[in-house]
Amino acid sequence: MTATVGFVGLGAMGGRMARRLLDAGYTLYGYNRTAVKAAALVRAGMTLAASPREVAERADVVFTMVTDDTALEAVTRPPEGLLAGWRPGAILVEMSTVSPAVVGRLAAAVAARSGALLDAPVSGSPATLDAGQLSFMVGGDPAALERARPYLEAIGPTITHVGPVGLAKSMKIAVNLGLAVQMLAFAEAVALAEKAGVDRARAVEVLLKSVIASPMVKYRGPFVLGMPEEALFDVDMIQKDLRLALDMARASGVALPSVSLTHELLTAAKGLGLAKYDFAVVFDVIANLSNLPPTKKL
Repeated sequence: MTATVGFVGLGAMGGRMARRLLDAGYTLYGYNRTAVKAAALVRAGMTLAASPREVAERADVVFTMVTDDTALEAVTRPPEGLLAGWRPGAILVEMSTVSPAVVGRLAAAVAARSGALLDAPVSGSPATLDAGQLSFMVGGDPAALERARPYLEAIGPTITHVGPVGLAKSMKIAVNLGLAVQMLAFAEAVALAEKAGVDRARAVEVLLKSVIASPMVKYRGPFVLGMPEEALFDVDMIQKDLRLALDMARASGVALPSVSLTHELLTAAKGLGLAKYDFAVVFDVIANLSNLPPTKKL
């Protein structure tokens, strides 16, 4: 394969995505703010760039997967950012969960440099990605999507085009609010059953065999029995997504009462010193309010 791919943001998800691109045979240039975290990818064949600008100067397609609006601006806008080195005709595949307005402005800046931006957040977790089951929702020019499709398919098999740039971010935010609200409902169900006398582990077993067991609940529900040391999706990150949802709701006149409540309970989790844990730790807030023991921390 002759195409060169760039990847900026090599964290828990981005690093795994980059590895799949390497495994597919693509030449890969990567950048991560903490270079040591990319060491395994370098050993696997990735070239580590000194800056996002260097990535853009070398790549035909660039993927970005960063934390938030501020991080996206930091890797794209400064003199050593992606835009400074942008190659005409290149495609930016922006996968972060960020504000639709921010990605819209970035798309305009890329277009001014004769490039194209695809707004392409994902649905799934590191486990989903490792299993080859990650799905993309994509906003942007359909022709650009067809050019980028082989690279996307190297990462995940399901690609759904939802419309112009910005709509995929909106859809992703809508998806993610459901994760947090579902987890709160699961936590309440476990607490109620336990308070009635059902063993906690047995309550989790029954719920995971019931009609409420969504894919997310199936892999995160057991965390109320033992919280992993390394979070799949920590409290700060899910709260960032819930704030994006609440901002969208205020702008469009949509009522999100369950999102507001879940956000406040996650703030309580931070008050209990639990910010570093997966957001399933909202169970500890419910347990604390219900005079039940917290989750075990593995």
